[in-house]
Amino acid sequence: MKKVCENWENLFPADHVGLSIFEEFQNRASAASAEVIRVKTPSDALAAIKNLIESIQAKKIVAVNCPLQQSANLYDEFQRMGLTLYTDNAQIAEHAESADIGISGVEFGIAETGSVCQDAYSIESRLVSTLPPIHIAVLNSNNILPGIKEAFDVISQVFQHGYISFITGPSRTADIERVLTIGVHGPSRLIIIAIDQATAGGAA
Repeated sequence: MKKVCENWENLFPADHVGLSIFEEFQNRASAASAEVIRVKTPSDALAAIKNLIESIQAKKIVAVNCPLQQSANLYDEFQRMGLTLYTDNAQIAEHAESADIGISGVEFGIAETGSVCQDAYSIESRLVSTLPPIHIAVLNSNNILPGIKEAFDVISQVFQHGYISFITGPSRTADIERVLTIGVHGPSRLIIIAIDQATAGGAA
């Protein structure tokens, strides 16, 4: 999967990132209508995702750049649940629009705005995070930057071309008679699964 940067964690300033600002990030994200679930381990994250799947009776899922694929046996668990999981690029392109849930990894969070930053160089990353009605973003709890300035300081070290997304809460618009509507131009729910224990296979 093509990315702008393969090792985002290496770019973070040691004195401006970490769990000390997670509470601010969570509060800001919640204020923007994102749902933040903080867990200790990848296995706990998988359990939270399974609970969500069961609660909405999801059947079709698309996933890309998700570290849980390696560290928490995502494929095996979903198969046991009788779910259809698409992770191949061509399959994601075909099924993202009709999927119940999209799951993707994100590189870091921003405490100032409650946003998450996604390396969305590949079109599949964008499809997974914008077309399904629910987007689950998997985040390493330790990878939180204080503000937008620090985020752009990090991005400026590697960005030459590509696509990077800042995602703040679910999709919302009020451009029709100034009536706020959720989920018209993207997911109606953004659920951030923040994992304290670093996962294998990605910055998230």
